[in-house]
Amino acid sequence: MIGPTIPAALWVYIGCRMEPAMMASGLLTSDGPDDTSALGRAIGRHATPGTVVALIGELGAGKTVLAKGVADGLGVRTVVNSPTFVLMNEHLGRLRLHHVDAYRLSDPADALAAGLLDDRLAMGVAVIEWADRLDGWLPEERLEIRLDTPAGLNPDVRTIAWRAIGEAHERLASAAFTDSRGEPA
Repeated sequence: MIGPTIPAALWVYIGCRMEPAMMASGLLTSDGPDDTSALGRAIGRHATPGTVVALIGELGAGKTVLAKGVADGLGVRTVVNSPTFVLMNEHLGRLRLHHVDAYRLSDPADALAAGLLDDRLAMGVAVIEWADRLDGWLPEERLEIRLDTPAGLNPDVRTIAWRAIGEAHERLASAAFTDSRGEPA
């Protein structure tokens, strides 16, 4: 559900829909940062304008590693770091990357007030770390990725649960997750 104070002009971009969106989901395993980065690169290679990648996971789960991979896949040549203190960094690549870090937001409405959810994102790719802090304010159509460190396994191993909502994000997930395994996309 979209928060009540979002201007109607932004509803189109942030995915307010009356009918349910299509959805697909799956579970992957990453054996370490190189695998996580490769997944991000594949997402970046297949991203289209308006792509939203919502990253969820504990501190150190690999959200920034995946975001850096997306940037690499988009052809970004500048340094990509987590924008924790500035909330959002923009990078030029094949498409403009809007790298958002919601960790320091005390309320989802702060994202709107800070200009993190606006119509300029529709022409680029938004990668949002700590996306669970924006619950109810994210675009309905998105690729949501949860990174977890399973107990008792190698500390570099991650389980990656994904959910693609909307047709464009389903196509992205299908192409990227096939591509990241080295199979034809």
